[in-house]
Amino acid sequence: MNSIIEKLYVAYLANPLVSIDSRNIKKGSVFFALKGPNFNGNQFAEQALKEGCTYAVIDDEKYKKDDRYFLVTDVLETLQQLANYHRKKLNIPVIAITGSNGKTTSKELITTVLNKKYHTLATQGNLNNHIGVPLTLLSINKSHQVAVVEMGANHQKEIAMLCKIAEPNYGIITNIGKAHLEGFGGAEGVIKAKKEMYDFIKENYGILFVNADNNLLMELSSDIDRILYGTSEKSDYVGQFVEANPFVKVKWKKITSEENIESSPTINSQLIGKYNFENILLAISIGAYFRIEDEKIKEAIENYVPSNSRSQLIKTNSNTLLLDAYNANPTSMAVAIENFSEMQATKKILILGDMLELGTDSLKEHQSIVDLIEKKNIKNVFLVGDWFTKSENKINAHAFQNVEKLIEWLKNNKIADSTILIKGSRGMKLEKAVELL
Repeated sequence: MNSIIEKLYVAYLANPLVSIDSRNIKKGSVFFALKGPNFNGNQFAEQALKEGCTYAVIDDEKYKKDDRYFLVTDVLETLQQLANYHRKKLNIPVIAITGSNGKTTSKELITTVLNKKYHTLATQGNLNNHIGVPLTLLSINKSHQVAVVEMGANHQKEIAMLCKIAEPNYGIITNIGKAHLEGFGGAEGVIKAKKEMYDFIKENYGILFVNADNNLLMELSSDIDRILYGTSEKSDYVGQFVEANPFVKVKWKKITSEENIESSPTINSQLIGKYNFENILLAISIGAYFRIEDEKIKEAIENYVPSNSRSQLIKTNSNTLLLDAYNANPTSMAVAIENFSEMQATKKILILGDMLELGTDSLKEHQSIVDLIEKKNIKNVFLVGDWFTKSENKINAHAFQNVEKLIEWLKNNKIADSTILIKGSRGMKLEKAVELL
């Protein structure tokens, strides 16, 4: 490791906080002058020091004023190298998680369960990229006993790079679906990119947690050390889906247990949607693997309340809302609609927003969703966005170009006494309509 990283690490240990935004400075932190398409962090280094940073890392010599500046070749690379250097000093399990759907909910559930026994650090918010993963690692301190690191990707080699920085001992792919098709170059590209996680774990003799009900994941992990969870008896941790009406209820047991799964206590989660069964069972499996008592696992999952527009149930004065508007892709949209169609509720309404970043498959995938709604015979449907409005509207849906147009309609047409599923990509901002419902 080069001497600049070693010197910087000494500075970081004395001030174990990192700032990357001069408008939001943590006192006593090290400022990294990152660059973006529309800004040059070097220009804000002096201001960051005035605001309370102890050191600034820059990569343009003309901004270096005194010994508080570390001049490096590339600030982003230095941030990543420092994070990896710190990771190598840590002697704790690092669990990495990626997937097309469910990774953030799974990360939150896993962390909630692990916290019952271990001081666990997890990725905050969506800091899951080439900047977020280093920041997560640099927030691990001596008090932490486990780290859960979420990894997102929208192009090839990204997961491989993040694994190289974080060096996880354990790896999870929640599933591989149709997400970010544009960046990955189609469905095969998504499989190849997500598999980078498995490749790293194999090369470094780590352990995978694999959904035994997922044929693709089973095939991709067949020659790697793995712990299995699923509904079949080939799993190390066997789960049983009880119901999702709307909250998911599950039972589970260790395969080594001679007890019948029917006699296991039911875990009553506060998550909506049958698709969350897999996420819950994953968290149970990790908790059990790390020797957390069954009762504590149950308690953790039952007390977890989702937020941030992910699988949230909101009871308003007028309606019951199932808000899942943080993210959407063809896979997650289809399972949400399937689940909604099976739910027991009167006066069901669907409000769906465009699924973004699908490239040349956009129109085809949006049409598939419209066809699925027709097949499921859901009558009250609102479609929002360019792609949905371009689809062949065989279901007599109300179609709106954007959420503002939907809001305008809702102001003049009150909806009451309904159960409403709201799902779309983050960029569609469907949560803006919640107030009127």
